[in-house]
Amino acid sequence: MIESNRQADLLRYLQDAREALLWKLEGLSEYDVRRPLTPTGTNLLGLVKHLARVELGYFGDTFGRPFYGEEQPPPAWYVDAAEENSDMWATPDETREEIVGLYRQAWRHTDATVEALGLDAIGHVPWWPEERRETTLHHVLVRVLSDTQRHAGQADIVRELIDGSVGMLQGNTSMPPGDRDWWKNHHDRVEQAAREADGTG
Repeated sequence: MIESNRQADLLRYLQDAREALLWKLEGLSEYDVRRPLTPTGTNLLGLVKHLARVELGYFGDTFGRPFYGEEQPPPAWYVDAAEENSDMWATPDETREEIVGLYRQAWRHTDATVEALGLDAIGHVPWWPEERRETTLHHVLVRVLSDTQRHAGQADIVRELIDGSVGMLQGNTSMPPGDRDWWKNHHDRVEQAAREADGTG
């Protein structure tokens, strides 16, 4: 019987999602990694910035292992609740390198917290309601893995809207083979099926 290491399994799938998200930025201009592609402003670099904050908060502050302190105070967007969605987009003076670098630092901080404390460790999420702030590291890890996969999926769609690039992971697109004409025919077939189902086709 194969034995499973829950901690290693969760961290591996979290790392896959992290890398998939960053891959979506490769080869794009500063404009393209920042521009909003949905009415709510979803953009690639903002997703990375948001997930850096998610990991630093959940695996730092929640378990008494804050990433920021006196020697390295947090940026305004990390602590300032006055501006909604401040972690979901990058200002012109925030570089891609800074944001991606912070995200990679967050990975290391998360991994170190999981390694040091183990899945049964108890933490308190400061921004949750008082009566349910207490939680386990296992619960937080599952939650953040789910959130990261969700945002990686958003990044898939945003990147496809920018330049047509698709795929799950570098070297493993998980997409059926097909040239531009094949995908155009597939798109048209799906569109026709939708119209027929709606009675408008």
